[in-house]
Amino acid sequence: MPGPPVLIVVGDASETLDTMYPYHRLIEAGYEPVVAAPEKRTYQMVMHEVREGWTITKEWEGYRIDANVTFAEAKADDYLGVFYSGGRAPEYLRDDPDLIRLTRSFFEANKPILSVCHGVEIPARAGCVEGRRMATVAKCRFDLEVCGGVYVDAPSVVDGNLCSGRTFHDSGHYVKPWIALLDAARAAL
Repeated sequence: MPGPPVLIVVGDASETLDTMYPYHRLIEAGYEPVVAAPEKRTYQMVMHEVREGWTITKEWEGYRIDANVTFAEAKADDYLGVFYSGGRAPEYLRDDPDLIRLTRSFFEANKPILSVCHGVEIPARAGCVEGRRMATVAKCRFDLEVCGGVYVDAPSVVDGNLCSGRTFHDSGHYVKPWIALLDAARAAL
């Protein structure tokens, strides 16, 4: 029987490794990953890498993932925590009013939150990063700082209930402390 549900925010062009590593780690740790998106349907994820000699990120199609719940029907009270995946999806998702409401609810309830790479664009847009220390991919530093957050160039940053990382290359550093926060929240139930 799966443990407490944890929300994973995705959209088309969510980064495959950003998404799938935490997804499977949740299962391994005894949680039920629940994928949330604008609609209940299958979403196309992507793979990102800056190849040698390139100055921009190259993108390929990655795996696909099904959304179990929509942002409109999701309620923070029903989940132990939330994860904001990276990729290009957050740029398009960050203006969704239901996702903004949901994001603010997770932050107000002080639930365990994880953000990686471009995932920072969602809590930044929701007005939830002011004064918060976060890691993100360097090209999102502006998004974080213009919204009052503090950029930290590190593989993992924990600021209270908020864990963050730069990219999937750092997954082994930022997922474990987030799982520890989820474990503490589950023990307090």
